[in-house]
Order: sequence, then structure tokens, then C-alpha cells
Amino acid sequence: MREGDQRQATRPSRFDGTRARGAHPSAERLNPANPLWGSNGIAFGPDGRLYVAEFLGGRISAVDLDGGDLDVVVPRGGPVQSPDDLAFGADGSMYIADLVPGRVWRRSPGGEYSLVCDEVHNPNGITCVGDRLFVNEMKPDGRLLELFPDGGEPVVLTQGLAMGNAMQLGPDGYLYYPHMISEQIWRIPPDGGAPEMVADQVDRPVAVRFDLAGVLHVLSMGPEGRVTRIDLHGTGSRTPVTSGLVGLDNAAFDAENRMFVSSYASGGVTELHPDGRTRVIVPRGFDGPYGVTVGPGGTVYAADHYRVASPSATHEGVPAADASGADAGGVTSHVLAPFAHGIAADGEVLHLTSQFGDVRTYDPRHGTLRTRLRGLKRPMGIAVDPAGALVVAEADGGRVVSVADDDTVTVLATGLGRPVDVALDSAGRCYVSDEEAGTVLRLELDAPPVVVADGLGAPQGLTILGDELYAVETGHRRVRGISLSSRTSWTEAEDLPLGRAPGEEPRTREEEPALFANGLPGMARRFAGIAATPDGSLVLSGDGEGTLLRLTPSRGR
Repeated sequence: MREGDQRQATRPSRFDGTRARGAHPSAERLNPANPLWGSNGIAFGPDGRLYVAEFLGGRISAVDLDGGDLDVVVPRGGPVQSPDDLAFGADGSMYIADLVPGRVWRRSPGGEYSLVCDEVHNPNGITCVGDRLFVNEMKPDGRLLELFPDGGEPVVLTQGLAMGNAMQLGPDGYLYYPHMISEQIWRIPPDGGAPEMVADQVDRPVAVRFDLAGVLHVLSMGPEGRVTRIDLHGTGSRTPVTSGLVGLDNAAFDAENRMFVSSYASGGVTELHPDGRTRVIVPRGFDGPYGVTVGPGGTVYAADHYRVASPSATHEGVPAADASGADAGGVTSHVLAPFAHGIAADGEVLHLTSQFGDVRTYDPRHGTLRTRLRGLKRPMGIAVDPAGALVVAEADGGRVVSVADDDTVTVLATGLGRPVDVALDSAGRCYVSDEEAGTVLRLELDAPPVVVADGLGAPQGLTILGDELYAVETGHRRVRGISLSSRTSWTEAEDLPLGRAPGEEPRTREEEPALFANGLPGMARRFAGIAATPDGSLVLSGDGEGTLLRLTPSRGR
């Protein structure tokens, strides 16, 4: 690993008051719990603390840079749903870009919330210039606006942004901002005027930040963790620094000109030195994890919303992935794969479903990610049948579909409530979990599905070991075992860190933020996957805390 100072102290989980138990209390975490559910916008507050917006976590936390401790300042469940960036005004007010619902909030120094504007589409980049507030839109043909907390009408400074994001006032008095799609950096006077491009062909720019000496730093959202320093007032030279921090999102400089960066792909907060060395402040980890599968040799892979990743530690029966790209939180990133939720190993390749509605195939040997199918409605679980076809649960379409080698689609079942995962037995028969109906069904050729189990609490992940099917009941936070021959069932493990934390109020489907807000993906829908390993153990997603768990089943094969 690249970190110069590895802070590996045990971090608390939201579920530390519970432990997995059951017939055999063997639940083992394969990685530490993730302290931050993604880290997006970061900014120093008037109290000197570093504040972090957690888009997937729906909250904002303050970080103690000495010990890495977190203080949740804007909790989940309040008026702010999906904070993506934040800034502080001259009076100490915190301004928050709430991306999915399209709102900008003010949080007063006393902690009161007021809505500044709800007419911004995908607000992301946000900055304050004294008492003035500016925000841009992360969308094609986006706008850059000045907003007025006292209720004045927004003023559009410019349009045509190719996906705006984190911006800042430069030492020359101009607002600098990225065009993420066209890979350019632009600037504009805060009082309006003609925008001017200042840098072209910049690697996947996601944020622009100036250090205390006025040097422009451009962060790349790619897998290399690249930051490019650009000399704007001299030769225009560029100095790239590669950190290895996957999926950079934002940065902030403290009073000593130290640079701290965040990651949308894995959370955490890291100090980045000018030579590329890094020091962990808050460890990174899984944003989910969601779907899970086991590849050749027993390596565990998880679909983690923005990427495919593995636990880095070695455990009996669960070999580690190559740890050279491991995060400080015990997780190794393999490839950025936006909005990946379902995953299935197929020899040397991995098949993925995406909340975009895609089915994709990733070949690690060649580093390729090929789209097989588009336009599904929230595809989730995926499996491979004996003929090599992909079987996919289309959660919001109420269907199970098959994707052949030539990418033709066959509908295997329709009219289901909310199918989440699929599993195949040794005879190639397909089983599907219906989260809405609380059932596990076996699909039949030219006949209605057969109910294998009912009365379950929001079943999601499915896997089969011999004659036994295991279903993850997220509603009861347990794994249920079901004999396929006798139909008897038992609780394999319970009190698992699944879904909502204890005491957290659920959202109905109607209350969930829209998946696509103005053409861009919104919040992740949780998916607790499960898979069998070569030694007959089970690995499942502890998506409520950001871990993968290993269980030893109570019944022999």
C-alpha cells in the first residue's frame, strides 16, 4: 500500500450493539466497517474542523484530523437527503448541495435549516465568496448560478456546462469550474461575463482547488487517483501526481497548506503530499457492498455501486485479491463500474448489473467492460445458467430475463412484485427472491412459478449449496436456510448488519429519492447479496455497515 502512516485502529460500526448469532455463531467480518458512506464534498468550517458530505450516507460529518474521529453534524433522516458538496459563508453558515431532489440548503451556525432554492437541477459544485453563494449543475448543458439565501431570484451566470462539479474562487477573482464530460477547466467573473476556457484535455476533472500559494489543483475521478497541478500564470505547465486513491472527488487545504482529499468510490479522508505520498485520516472501505460472488480460486468480488472490489485480508477458504491496490480499510478496487449492484463470476470474467439499467461483462485479463444489454428497470441479482446465458432479476420491471451469448433476451417470468436475486441449482432450475411478496419462487417452464418459501422478511440475496438454499432476509436481518427437498427451514444467522441501522426509520418506495433525477442516477437501493465459497462457507454483504461477512453453515453437505 502507498500510505505512509496506516491508521488501522478499529472503527465503530452502526451495529456494534449487535452480533451475528444462530445455530453456529461463526460470522466473521472480512474487512472493517466503513466509517464514511462515500466521501464527496469536503470543506474546512469556521471551527477548523474538516466537514465531509456523504452522498450515499445522506449525512455530513466533521472529522478530527488528529485522531480521525467523526462527529455527525447533519444526520440522516433530516431535510437533507443526498448532500454532495458543501461550503461555508462568511457568517459561518453551511450551504449544502442536495443533489438528487435538486435543492440547496442553508444550515445556520445555530443548526437551523432553511431552503435556499429548489430550482437547481442536480446541484453539485458549490462555493461561497464572502456572503455570496454560487452553485453549478452536474448535468449536460448545466448552469452556473448565484443564489440568494434571503429569497432573491437566482441569477444564471452562464449555461452549457458539460457536467459541472466542485468549483472555487481563484486568486485572480474568477470562479473556476470543471466540465467533466469535455475534460476542460473554465472560469468566469462572479459578477457575470463571458466564460473562458483555461485548460483543455485534463484527465476526467471532478474538482478544481487552489492551495494557499494560488496553485491550481485539478482532481481526476479515475482509478489512478491523479491530481494535476497547473501553472496558470507562468508557462502553463502541468505536473501530474498519481496517488493510487481510486475515485477522487474533492479536496481541501488547511491553514498549513496540507491537502486532504475524499473519494466517492470508497469514502475515507486522506492527506495527499505533493510527491504523491498519502496518510490515512479516515480509512476507506465499501460503499455497499451489494451483490457478491466468488471467482476461480475462491476470490470474493463485490459490486460496490461505483466499482468492483474485494476484501484485502486473507481468510481460510477466502483468498485475498492482489493487495497492491488495497485501500486502507481492507478493500481492494479492481475496476470502476458506475452503479454496479449485481455480480456473478463466470470463469475468468465477471458479469454485472447496473442501476443505469445495464448488464455488462468485465474481463480482468484485458481490462474491458462490455455492455450486453441496456434499458432494464433496476436490474439487481444475476447468475449464469448451464448454457452460459445470464439470468437477471429486474427489480422494478417485475421480471426475470435471460441474456444469451448473442445478447438476445428471453423473458423467463413476469408479473413478480420486486424480484431481487436469482440462483440456480445443480439441475439448472432458477430460484428468485421476491422482496415485495416475501417469497422465494422456483421458475417452471410453461407453468406458474412454485413457491418454495413464503412469509419471509424482504428476502434479497440467494445462493444454493447442494440441497440447501440460503436467503438473506433484510427485513429481519438474518439468513434463512431452506431444504429444497423437504422444504424445512431454519435460521442460520441473525442480528446481522443488514440494511437500516437500529432505530433508523425506513423509507417507502414512494419516499425513496428518484433513481434518475433529470437523467442522472440518484441514490443506491440497498441489496444484500450472498454467495457460496469453494470450501462450503457463505459470504454475504453486510451492507448496513460496509463489510463482507463469512459464515460457516450449520448443516453439513
